[in-house]
Amino acid sequence: MVTNEPIALERALASFDALWSPRIVTRVNDYDVRVAKVEGEHVWHVHDDTDEFFLVLDGELRIGLREPDGERTVVLGRGAVFTVPRGTFHRPSAPHGAQILMFEPSGTLTVGDRHDEVPAHVDATTGHELG
Repeated sequence: MVTNEPIALERALASFDALWSPRIVTRVNDYDVRVAKVEGEHVWHVHDDTDEFFLVLDGELRIGLREPDGERTVVLGRGAVFTVPRGTFHRPSAPHGAQILMFEPSGTLTVGDRHDEVPAHVDATTGHELG
């Protein structure tokens, strides 16, 4: 339930334990602001029509990218931001765990429009409301 009251991200993150299962903390126009706890690897996927914004709140997030010149990995520490351009295959991972904030259009599926087989530890969702 999105509220018109201030939201403490620390409290929002403490309200759930599931990994790779984002919670919607608020909406801005037609966009969700989602927080997630992550550890291990997500799945290679692509969002054909939207960029995906990441902010690392705690820990370290790595994002593998498949670009025209080949594959590379960006490493984001606490406080770092990165936007994956639309149409770019990517795979987030966090070997030691991380807490992240994402900004993307409401209804965007966490595994994108096209993806590899989704492992059991990844929640293919458009985000869950905070409990």
